[in-house]
Amino acid sequence: MTVNHFEKYSFQAFILEALEKLGFYKPTEIQEKIIPHISKRESAIGQSQTGTGKTHAYILPILDKIDPKRQEVQAVITAPTRELATQIYQQILKITAFCPADERIQAKCYIGGTDKQRTIEKLKVQPHIVVGTPGRIKDLMNEKALLVHTASVLVVDEADMMLDMGFIFDVDQIAAKLPENLQMLVFSATIPEKLKPFLKKYMENPKYIRIHAQQAAAENLQHYLLPSRHRNKKELVYDVLLYFNPYLAIVFTNTKKMAEEVAADLTARGLKVGRVHGDLTPRERKKMMKQIQDLEFQYIVATDLAARGIDIEGVSHVINYELPTDLDFYIHRVGRTARAGFSGTALTIYDLSDEDALNRLEKMGIQFTHVDLKKEELIELGERNKRKARKRHSEETDQHAKAIVRKPEKVKPGYKKKMQSEMEQIRKRQRRLKSKKK
Repeated sequence: MTVNHFEKYSFQAFILEALEKLGFYKPTEIQEKIIPHISKRESAIGQSQTGTGKTHAYILPILDKIDPKRQEVQAVITAPTRELATQIYQQILKITAFCPADERIQAKCYIGGTDKQRTIEKLKVQPHIVVGTPGRIKDLMNEKALLVHTASVLVVDEADMMLDMGFIFDVDQIAAKLPENLQMLVFSATIPEKLKPFLKKYMENPKYIRIHAQQAAAENLQHYLLPSRHRNKKELVYDVLLYFNPYLAIVFTNTKKMAEEVAADLTARGLKVGRVHGDLTPRERKKMMKQIQDLEFQYIVATDLAARGIDIEGVSHVINYELPTDLDFYIHRVGRTARAGFSGTALTIYDLSDEDALNRLEKMGIQFTHVDLKKEELIELGERNKRKARKRHSEETDQHAKAIVRKPEKVKPGYKKKMQSEMEQIRKRQRRLKSKKK
Protein backbone atom coordinates (compact mmCIF):
# COMPACT_ATOMS: atom_id res chain seq x y z
CA MET A 1 0.00 0.00 0.00
CA THR A 2 1.38 3.43 -1.00
CA VAL A 3 1.93 5.84 1.90
CA ASN A 4 0.34 9.25 1.32
CA HIS A 5 2.74 11.83 2.79
CA PHE A 6 0.07 14.55 2.54
CA GLU A 7 -1.68 12.98 5.54
CA LYS A 8 0.77 14.76 7.90
CA TYR A 9 -0.94 18.10 7.07
CA SER A 10 -4.27 16.87 8.55
CA PHE A 11 -6.23 18.06 5.52
CA GLN A 12 -9.95 17.34 5.33
CA ALA A 13 -10.84 13.83 4.14
CA PHE A 14 -12.10 14.96 0.69
CA ILE A 15 -8.72 16.61 -0.09
CA LEU A 16 -6.76 13.48 0.82
CA GLU A 17 -9.15 11.35 -1.23
CA ALA A 18 -8.74 13.68 -4.23
CA LEU A 19 -4.92 13.62 -3.96
CA GLU A 20 -4.92 9.84 -3.88
CA LYS A 21 -7.20 9.60 -6.93
CA LEU A 22 -5.00 12.12 -8.77
CA GLY A 23 -1.87 10.12 -7.89
CA PHE A 24 -0.25 12.74 -5.59
CA TYR A 25 1.45 10.99 -2.69
CA LYS A 26 4.50 13.07 -1.87
CA PRO A 27 4.73 16.86 -1.52
CA THR A 28 7.26 18.72 -3.69
CA GLU A 29 9.90 20.86 -1.98
CA ILE A 30 7.90 24.12 -2.22
CA GLN A 31 4.78 22.33 -0.89
CA GLU A 32 6.75 20.77 1.97
CA LYS A 33 8.14 24.14 3.07
CA ILE A 34 5.21 26.51 2.55
CA ILE A 35 2.02 24.51 3.33
CA PRO A 36 2.57 24.58 7.15
CA HIS A 37 2.82 28.43 7.08
CA ILE A 38 -0.26 28.85 4.86
CA SER A 39 -2.21 26.45 7.12
CA LYS A 40 -1.32 28.69 10.10
CA ARG A 41 -2.78 31.64 8.13
CA GLU A 42 0.61 33.33 7.80
CA SER A 43 1.46 35.56 4.83
CA ALA A 44 4.20 34.06 2.68
CA ILE A 45 6.33 34.59 -0.42
CA GLY A 46 7.17 31.48 -2.44
CA GLN A 47 9.98 31.96 -4.94
CA SER A 48 10.23 29.00 -7.27
CA GLN A 49 10.39 28.15 -10.95
CA THR A 50 7.80 26.59 -13.22
CA GLY A 51 7.01 22.93 -12.60
CA THR A 52 7.78 22.90 -8.85
CA GLY A 53 4.16 22.31 -7.75
CA LYS A 54 3.38 25.79 -6.41
CA THR A 55 -0.29 25.79 -7.51
CA HIS A 56 -1.14 22.93 -5.15
CA ALA A 57 1.12 24.52 -2.51
CA TYR A 58 -1.56 27.18 -2.00
CA ILE A 59 -4.84 25.66 -3.25
CA LEU A 60 -4.70 22.68 -0.86
CA PRO A 61 -4.39 24.67 2.43
CA ILE A 62 -6.86 27.30 1.11
CA LEU A 63 -9.50 24.65 0.28
CA ASP A 64 -8.90 23.07 3.69
CA LYS A 65 -9.91 26.32 5.45
CA ILE A 66 -13.00 27.21 3.35
CA ASP A 67 -16.30 27.12 5.26
CA PRO A 68 -18.94 26.00 2.70
CA LYS A 69 -21.77 27.13 5.03
CA ARG A 70 -20.68 30.77 4.65
CA GLN A 71 -22.00 31.79 1.21
CA GLU A 72 -19.47 34.58 0.66
CA VAL A 73 -16.08 35.10 -0.97
CA GLN A 74 -13.37 33.68 1.29
CA ALA A 75 -10.35 33.56 -1.04
CA VAL A 76 -9.25 35.52 -4.13
CA ILE A 77 -6.62 34.06 -6.49
CA THR A 78 -5.18 36.34 -9.19
CA ALA A 79 -3.16 35.28 -12.24
CA PRO A 80 -1.63 37.39 -15.05
CA THR A 81 -3.04 35.42 -18.00
CA ARG A 82 -6.41 33.91 -18.85
CA GLU A 83 -4.77 30.55 -19.51
CA LEU A 84 -3.10 30.42 -16.10
CA ALA A 85 -6.29 31.53 -14.31
CA THR A 86 -8.23 28.80 -16.16
CA GLN A 87 -5.62 26.17 -15.24
CA ILE A 88 -5.69 27.12 -11.53
CA TYR A 89 -9.50 26.96 -11.64
CA GLN A 90 -9.42 23.50 -13.28
CA GLN A 91 -7.03 22.22 -10.58
CA ILE A 92 -9.41 23.50 -7.88
CA LEU A 93 -12.38 21.75 -9.56
CA LYS A 94 -10.45 18.46 -9.59
CA ILE A 95 -10.20 18.66 -5.77
CA THR A 96 -13.69 20.08 -5.01
CA ALA A 97 -15.26 17.26 -7.07
CA PHE A 98 -14.61 15.11 -3.96
CA CYS A 99 -16.45 17.47 -1.54
CA PRO A 100 -19.44 15.96 0.28
CA ALA A 101 -22.65 16.75 -1.68
CA ASP A 102 -24.12 18.92 1.12
CA GLU A 103 -20.84 20.85 1.64
CA ARG A 104 -19.78 21.65 -1.91
CA ILE A 105 -17.14 24.38 -2.18
CA GLN A 106 -18.00 26.72 -5.04
CA ALA A 107 -15.20 28.25 -7.11
CA LYS A 108 -15.67 30.59 -10.08
CA CYS A 109 -13.26 31.81 -12.74
CA TYR A 110 -13.49 35.41 -14.03
CA ILE A 111 -11.41 36.33 -17.06
CA GLY A 112 -11.65 38.73 -20.02
CA GLY A 113 -13.18 37.56 -23.29
CA THR A 114 -16.32 36.26 -21.55
CA ASP A 115 -19.80 37.85 -21.36
CA LYS A 116 -19.52 40.36 -18.50
CA GLN A 117 -23.29 40.99 -18.20
CA ARG A 118 -24.10 37.28 -17.90
CA THR A 119 -21.37 36.94 -15.27
CA ILE A 120 -22.91 39.82 -13.24
CA GLU A 121 -26.37 38.20 -13.39
CA LYS A 122 -24.96 34.93 -12.03
CA LEU A 123 -23.27 36.72 -9.12
CA LYS A 124 -26.50 36.93 -7.11
CA VAL A 125 -24.88 34.02 -5.23
CA GLN A 126 -21.25 34.75 -4.28
CA PRO A 127 -18.70 31.92 -4.77
CA HIS A 128 -16.39 30.75 -1.96
CA ILE A 129 -13.27 31.04 -4.12
CA VAL A 130 -12.64 33.60 -6.86
CA VAL A 131 -9.99 32.87 -9.50
CA GLY A 132 -9.26 35.28 -12.32
CA THR A 133 -7.27 37.98 -14.05
CA PRO A 134 -6.88 41.21 -12.03
CA GLY A 135 -8.63 43.41 -14.65
CA ARG A 136 -11.84 41.33 -14.78
CA ILE A 137 -11.99 40.86 -10.98
CA LYS A 138 -11.58 44.65 -10.51
CA ASP A 139 -14.34 45.36 -13.11
CA LEU A 140 -16.79 43.07 -11.30
CA MET A 141 -15.87 44.70 -7.97
CA ASN A 142 -16.48 48.19 -9.43
CA GLU A 143 -19.88 47.01 -10.70
CA LYS A 144 -20.66 46.04 -7.07
CA ALA A 145 -21.41 42.52 -8.38
CA LEU A 146 -18.43 40.70 -6.87
CA LEU A 147 -18.12 41.30 -3.12
CA VAL A 148 -14.54 40.49 -2.17
CA HIS A 149 -14.35 42.45 1.10
CA THR A 150 -15.17 39.24 3.02
CA ALA A 151 -12.10 37.36 1.70
CA SER A 152 -9.36 36.62 4.23
CA VAL A 153 -6.71 35.40 1.75
CA LEU A 154 -5.35 36.86 -1.51
CA VAL A 155 -3.02 34.93 -3.82
CA VAL A 156 -0.83 36.77 -6.35
CA ASP A 157 0.51 34.10 -8.71
CA GLU A 158 3.42 34.83 -11.10
CA ALA A 159 3.90 38.24 -9.41
CA ASP A 160 6.93 39.24 -11.51
CA MET A 161 4.90 38.59 -14.64
CA MET A 162 2.05 40.72 -13.20
CA LEU A 163 4.62 43.51 -12.90
CA ASP A 164 5.97 42.96 -16.46
CA MET A 165 2.47 43.06 -17.94
CA GLY A 166 1.38 46.12 -15.94
CA PHE A 167 -1.29 44.34 -13.83
CA ILE A 168 0.21 45.02 -10.39
CA PHE A 169 -1.85 48.27 -10.14
CA ASP A 170 -5.08 46.28 -10.54
CA VAL A 171 -3.90 43.76 -7.90
CA ASP A 172 -3.15 46.71 -5.61
CA GLN A 173 -6.72 48.00 -6.03
CA ILE A 174 -8.15 44.55 -5.24
CA ALA A 175 -5.95 44.20 -2.14
CA ALA A 176 -7.01 47.66 -0.92
CA LYS A 177 -10.64 46.44 -0.66
CA LEU A 178 -9.75 43.39 1.45
CA PRO A 179 -9.60 43.23 5.28
CA GLU A 180 -6.60 44.70 7.15
CA ASN A 181 -5.59 41.33 8.65
CA LEU A 182 -5.36 39.87 5.13
CA GLN A 183 -3.27 36.75 4.52
CA MET A 184 -1.35 37.44 1.33
CA LEU A 185 0.41 34.68 -0.61
CA VAL A 186 2.78 35.77 -3.37
CA PHE A 187 4.36 33.30 -5.79
CA SER A 188 7.01 34.42 -8.22
CA ALA A 189 10.01 33.08 -10.14
CA THR A 190 11.98 36.25 -9.36
CA ILE A 191 11.51 39.14 -6.92
CA PRO A 192 12.40 42.28 -8.92
CA GLU A 193 13.21 45.52 -7.04
CA LYS A 194 10.11 47.21 -8.52
CA LEU A 195 7.89 44.55 -6.87
CA LYS A 196 9.22 45.19 -3.34
CA PRO A 197 7.17 48.38 -2.56
CA PHE A 198 3.95 46.43 -3.30
CA LEU A 199 5.06 43.54 -1.05
CA LYS A 200 6.00 45.92 1.80
CA LYS A 201 2.64 47.68 1.54
CA TYR A 202 0.61 44.54 2.27
CA MET A 203 2.98 42.09 3.96
CA GLU A 204 4.48 42.44 7.41
CA ASN A 205 7.31 39.97 8.09
CA PRO A 206 6.08 37.35 5.60
CA LYS A 207 7.60 33.87 5.55
CA TYR A 208 10.01 33.73 2.63
CA ILE A 209 10.51 30.34 0.99
CA ARG A 210 12.92 30.08 -1.92
CA ILE A 211 13.56 27.01 -4.04
CA HIS A 212 16.85 27.55 -5.85
CA ALA A 213 17.07 27.33 -9.62
CA GLN A 214 19.47 24.36 -9.68
CA GLN A 215 17.03 22.39 -7.54
CA ALA A 216 14.16 23.37 -9.81
CA ALA A 217 15.80 22.01 -12.99
CA ALA A 218 14.67 18.41 -13.15
CA GLU A 219 17.27 15.68 -12.61
CA ASN A 220 15.92 13.59 -15.50
CA LEU A 221 16.48 16.44 -17.96
CA GLN A 222 19.31 16.34 -20.50
CA HIS A 223 20.78 19.79 -21.38
CA TYR A 224 22.45 19.99 -24.81
CA LEU A 225 24.46 22.87 -26.29
CA LEU A 226 24.77 23.15 -30.06
CA PRO A 227 27.02 25.83 -31.67
CA SER A 228 25.44 27.79 -34.55
CA ARG A 229 28.85 28.23 -36.29
CA HIS A 230 27.46 30.87 -38.69
CA ARG A 231 24.94 28.39 -40.09
CA ASN A 232 21.34 29.29 -40.96
CA LYS A 233 19.71 28.98 -37.50
CA LYS A 234 16.20 28.39 -38.86
CA GLU A 235 17.49 25.51 -40.97
CA LEU A 236 19.40 24.21 -37.94
CA VAL A 237 16.23 24.23 -35.80
CA TYR A 238 14.37 22.36 -38.56
CA ASP A 239 17.16 19.71 -38.73
CA VAL A 240 17.20 19.36 -34.93
CA LEU A 241 13.42 18.88 -34.77
CA LEU A 242 13.55 16.23 -37.51
CA TYR A 243 16.38 14.45 -35.68
CA PHE A 244 14.55 14.38 -32.32
CA ASN A 245 11.10 13.62 -33.83
CA PRO A 246 9.55 14.79 -30.52
CA TYR A 247 6.22 13.86 -28.99
CA LEU A 248 5.76 17.61 -28.49
CA ALA A 249 8.48 20.30 -28.76
CA ILE A 250 8.47 23.99 -27.83
CA VAL A 251 10.91 26.27 -29.66
CA PHE A 252 11.56 29.44 -27.61
CA THR A 253 12.46 32.83 -29.07
CA ASN A 254 12.99 36.17 -27.31
CA THR A 255 10.59 38.31 -29.38
CA LYS A 256 7.17 38.02 -31.00
CA LYS A 257 8.70 39.03 -34.35
CA MET A 258 11.27 36.22 -34.19
CA ALA A 259 8.59 33.73 -33.07
CA GLU A 260 6.58 34.60 -36.19
CA GLU A 261 9.66 34.31 -38.43
CA VAL A 262 10.70 30.90 -37.04
CA ALA A 263 7.12 29.55 -37.14
CA ALA A 264 6.65 30.76 -40.73
CA ASP A 265 9.97 29.19 -41.79
CA LEU A 266 9.16 25.81 -40.20
CA THR A 267 5.66 25.89 -41.74
CA ALA A 268 7.18 26.62 -45.17
CA ARG A 269 9.38 23.53 -44.69
CA GLY A 270 6.28 21.36 -44.22
CA LEU A 271 5.89 21.20 -40.41
CA LYS A 272 2.55 21.90 -38.69
CA VAL A 273 3.47 24.55 -36.14
CA GLY A 274 1.51 26.20 -33.30
CA ARG A 275 2.30 29.76 -32.18
CA VAL A 276 2.04 31.20 -28.65
CA HIS A 277 2.94 34.88 -28.34
CA GLY A 278 1.53 38.20 -27.14
CA ASP A 279 0.21 39.38 -30.53
CA LEU A 280 -2.50 36.72 -30.69
CA THR A 281 -6.04 38.00 -30.09
CA PRO A 282 -7.96 36.41 -27.14
CA ARG A 283 -9.96 34.33 -29.64
CA GLU A 284 -6.84 33.17 -31.52
CA ARG A 285 -5.12 32.31 -28.23
CA LYS A 286 -8.10 30.30 -26.97
CA LYS A 287 -8.30 28.40 -30.27
CA MET A 288 -4.52 27.78 -30.29
CA MET A 289 -4.54 26.43 -26.71
CA LYS A 290 -7.40 24.03 -27.58
CA GLN A 291 -5.51 22.80 -30.66
CA ILE A 292 -2.36 22.27 -28.56
CA GLN A 293 -4.31 20.38 -25.90
CA ASP A 294 -5.93 18.25 -28.63
CA LEU A 295 -2.37 17.39 -29.84
CA GLU A 296 -2.93 18.90 -33.29
CA PHE A 297 0.66 20.17 -33.27
CA GLN A 298 3.95 18.37 -32.77
CA TYR A 299 5.84 21.69 -32.72
CA ILE A 300 5.10 25.01 -30.96
CA VAL A 301 7.02 28.28 -31.28
CA ALA A 302 6.61 30.53 -28.24
CA THR A 303 7.92 33.62 -26.43
CA ASP A 304 8.67 33.62 -22.68
CA LEU A 305 5.91 35.94 -21.46
CA ALA A 306 3.23 34.22 -23.53
CA ALA A 307 4.30 30.71 -22.50
CA ARG A 308 4.80 31.36 -18.79
CA GLY A 309 1.96 30.09 -16.71
CA ILE A 310 0.61 27.98 -19.57
CA ASP A 311 0.69 24.34 -18.63
CA ILE A 312 1.17 22.33 -21.83
CA GLU A 313 1.15 18.61 -21.07
CA GLY A 314 3.44 16.09 -22.72
CA VAL A 315 6.32 18.40 -23.76
CA SER A 316 9.23 16.06 -24.52
CA HIS A 317 11.68 18.62 -25.98
CA VAL A 318 12.50 22.29 -25.45
CA ILE A 319 14.64 24.06 -28.09
CA ASN A 320 16.15 27.47 -27.27
CA TYR A 321 16.45 29.23 -30.62
CA GLU A 322 18.29 31.92 -28.63
CA LEU A 323 19.23 32.25 -24.96
CA PRO A 324 16.90 34.48 -22.91
CA THR A 325 18.30 37.83 -21.76
CA ASP A 326 17.09 37.09 -18.21
CA LEU A 327 18.72 33.73 -17.43
CA ASP A 328 16.01 32.81 -14.89
CA PHE A 329 13.81 32.30 -17.95
CA TYR A 330 16.13 29.44 -18.99
CA ILE A 331 14.83 27.48 -15.98
CA HIS A 332 11.25 28.44 -16.91
CA ARG A 333 11.71 27.23 -20.45
CA VAL A 334 13.32 23.89 -19.66
CA GLY A 335 10.82 23.42 -16.80
CA ARG A 336 8.20 22.78 -19.49
CA THR A 337 9.60 19.28 -19.99
CA ALA A 338 10.72 16.43 -17.67
CA ARG A 339 7.63 16.90 -15.50
CA ALA A 340 5.73 14.41 -13.35
CA GLY A 341 8.62 11.93 -13.34
CA PHE A 342 9.11 11.85 -17.12
CA SER A 343 12.47 12.51 -18.78
CA GLY A 344 13.03 15.45 -21.12
CA THR A 345 15.52 17.08 -23.47
CA ALA A 346 16.52 20.76 -23.69
CA LEU A 347 18.75 21.90 -26.55
CA THR A 348 20.19 25.43 -26.83
CA ILE A 349 21.63 26.81 -30.06
CA TYR A 350 24.36 29.27 -29.05
CA ASP A 351 26.65 31.86 -30.63
CA LEU A 352 30.12 32.99 -29.49
CA SER A 353 28.50 36.05 -27.87
CA ASP A 354 26.64 33.68 -25.47
CA GLU A 355 29.82 32.49 -23.67
CA ASP A 356 29.28 34.68 -20.59
CA ALA A 357 25.62 33.63 -20.23
CA LEU A 358 26.55 29.94 -20.58
CA ASN A 359 29.23 30.28 -17.89
CA ARG A 360 26.64 31.82 -15.55
CA LEU A 361 24.16 29.00 -16.26
CA GLU A 362 26.88 26.46 -15.43
CA LYS A 363 27.48 28.28 -12.12
CA MET A 364 23.73 27.92 -11.46
CA GLY A 365 24.26 24.15 -11.63
CA ILE A 366 23.24 23.40 -15.23
CA GLN A 367 25.43 20.65 -16.71
CA PHE A 368 25.57 20.87 -20.50
CA THR A 369 26.58 18.24 -23.02
CA HIS A 370 28.32 19.93 -25.97
CA VAL A 371 27.07 18.47 -29.26
CA ASP A 372 26.72 19.10 -32.98
CA LEU A 373 24.40 17.73 -35.64
CA LYS A 374 26.33 16.20 -38.53
CA LYS A 375 24.90 14.01 -41.27
CA GLU A 376 21.63 13.59 -39.31
CA GLU A 377 23.53 12.40 -36.24
CA LEU A 378 24.09 14.07 -32.87
CA ILE A 379 27.77 13.82 -31.96
CA GLU A 380 29.54 14.89 -28.77
CA LEU A 381 32.14 17.63 -29.17
CA GLY A 382 33.84 17.48 -25.77
CA GLU A 383 34.52 20.61 -23.72
CA ARG A 384 32.89 23.76 -25.07
CA ASN A 385 35.78 26.05 -24.11
CA LYS A 386 38.71 23.73 -24.80
CA ARG A 387 40.17 26.23 -27.31
CA LYS A 388 40.21 28.81 -24.52
CA ALA A 389 41.81 26.25 -22.18
CA ARG A 390 44.48 25.49 -24.84
CA LYS A 391 45.23 29.19 -25.25
CA ARG A 392 45.47 29.62 -21.47
CA HIS A 393 47.80 26.61 -21.23
CA SER A 394 49.98 28.02 -24.05
CA GLU A 395 50.22 31.38 -22.26
CA GLU A 396 51.16 29.65 -19.00
CA THR A 397 53.86 27.65 -20.83
CA ASP A 398 55.30 30.85 -22.32
CA GLN A 399 55.38 32.53 -18.93
CA HIS A 400 57.06 29.46 -17.42
CA ALA A 401 59.67 29.38 -20.23
CA LYS A 402 60.34 33.11 -19.85
CA ALA A 403 60.85 32.66 -16.11
CA ILE A 404 63.45 29.93 -16.73
CA VAL A 405 65.25 31.70 -19.58
CA ARG A 406 66.18 34.93 -17.87
CA LYS A 407 67.42 37.92 -19.80
CA PRO A 408 71.23 38.27 -19.17
CA GLU A 409 72.38 41.30 -17.20
CA LYS A 410 74.83 42.30 -19.94
CA VAL A 411 73.15 42.00 -23.32
CA LYS A 412 75.31 40.39 -26.05
CA PRO A 413 74.53 40.52 -29.79
CA GLY A 414 71.97 37.88 -30.84
CA TYR A 415 70.62 37.35 -27.26
CA LYS A 416 66.99 37.55 -28.46
CA LYS A 417 67.48 34.73 -30.96
CA LYS A 418 69.25 32.62 -28.33
CA MET A 419 66.48 33.29 -25.77
CA GLN A 420 63.74 32.30 -28.24
CA SER A 421 65.65 29.13 -29.13
CA GLU A 422 65.96 28.12 -25.44
CA MET A 423 62.24 28.81 -24.86
CA GLU A 424 61.35 26.64 -27.84
CA GLN A 425 63.49 23.79 -26.39
CA ILE A 426 61.57 24.06 -23.08
CA ARG A 427 58.22 24.00 -24.90
CA LYS A 428 59.26 20.88 -26.80
CA ARG A 429 60.31 19.13 -23.56
CA GLN A 430 56.94 19.99 -21.96
CA ARG A 431 55.04 18.72 -25.00
CA ARG A 432 57.00 15.42 -24.90
CA LEU A 433 56.30 15.00 -21.19
CA LYS A 434 52.61 15.69 -21.76
CA SER A 435 52.33 13.10 -24.56
CA LYS A 436 54.21 10.51 -22.38
CA LYS A 437 51.68 11.08 -19.56
CA LYS A 438 48.82 10.55 -22.01
